[in-house]
Amino acid sequence: MSKRDPYEVLGVARNAGADDIKKAYRKLAIKYHPDKNPGDKVAEDMFKEAASAYEILSDPDKKAKYDRFGHNAPGGFGGGGGFHGGGMNMDDIFSQFGDIFGGHFGGGFGGFGQQRGGRTVKGSNLRVRIKLTLEEIAHGAEKKIKVTKLVRGKGSEYGNCTTCGGSGQVRRVQSTFLGQMQTVATCPACGGVGQTVSKRAPGSDEHGLVREEVVVPIRIPAGVEEGMQLNISGMGNEAPAGGVPGDLLVVIEEEPHKELKRDGTTLHHETYINLADAALGTSIEVPLVTGKAKVKIEPGTQSGTTMRLRGKGLPSVQHHGTGDLLVHVMVWTPTELSKDEKAALEKLRHSPGFQPKPNAKDKGFFEKVREMFGN
Repeated sequence: MSKRDPYEVLGVARNAGADDIKKAYRKLAIKYHPDKNPGDKVAEDMFKEAASAYEILSDPDKKAKYDRFGHNAPGGFGGGGGFHGGGMNMDDIFSQFGDIFGGHFGGGFGGFGQQRGGRTVKGSNLRVRIKLTLEEIAHGAEKKIKVTKLVRGKGSEYGNCTTCGGSGQVRRVQSTFLGQMQTVATCPACGGVGQTVSKRAPGSDEHGLVREEVVVPIRIPAGVEEGMQLNISGMGNEAPAGGVPGDLLVVIEEEPHKELKRDGTTLHHETYINLADAALGTSIEVPLVTGKAKVKIEPGTQSGTTMRLRGKGLPSVQHHGTGDLLVHVMVWTPTELSKDEKAALEKLRHSPGFQPKPNAKDKGFFEKVREMFGN
């Protein structure tokens, strides 16, 4: 399977506009079209690769996702199954991309585009939101979600359109001063599909479709982020007249964690210790995504100190490793003191060891403080 950059495949710059992208694809499609290169497997693969590249770059959402994540975009790119030259069949290409050629190549390339018996209609996409805990994001998750979507009604039947005979197009011959000219237009009766509903199932709409609740299993990759969208190909609304189903778009929402805050793959935790522990050192437990870790507080730790636990953050959705957990240590200042505690502190207020200075470690003094506060 090809992993070439779609910009490289089409030979366009990353800031190329829609017209330049379409022009580049059209040129390659003509060059490598199977009807121009019969029996040439290499040409066919090039033709498919160009179509797959165009599928990404012609769609603003897919293009933005590729620009951000490259080939490792979560959920792939839908439609043709992601960017891999050999993954699309010829019918996919003719139906999805033939429209950029209009009707110009109708008979020249053995039925390119709509001449292959009507265009393929795709059902509409569905969008759902799913909430994930930090633990599910860290390890990935298997979910089953209920979706109400359009499906073909039991008993609905389709047949060739009587207006176009199933071709999806109607031809008109006009007489002009240059002689007779033939034009081809989309069939107004079937919209270019080539088929119409010959029998509707009870309760179905004009396309023979009914709404039905289905359960869709989905796999959430580890490391997804708030707002990311997973594309489940073919799990959207079904299309009328035997078309291809749309896609299910799953938007990720993160449930806040009580003790951890996320910044990309990095996690942050803020912990408070008392003055005696900060001066004399101690050990504390900090929460991880799963479980806890014991952390040593060095003697003389200052408020605002940050400790890094490597590899205890979240994995990258692009498989670029795992982030860290940053523990921010804050020294807590008591706000409610007993009479004896206040008196003890008044005695220590002007003690040399109680004066602010870098790296003060008067253990004798701080042992007295710990005793006074019951630690």
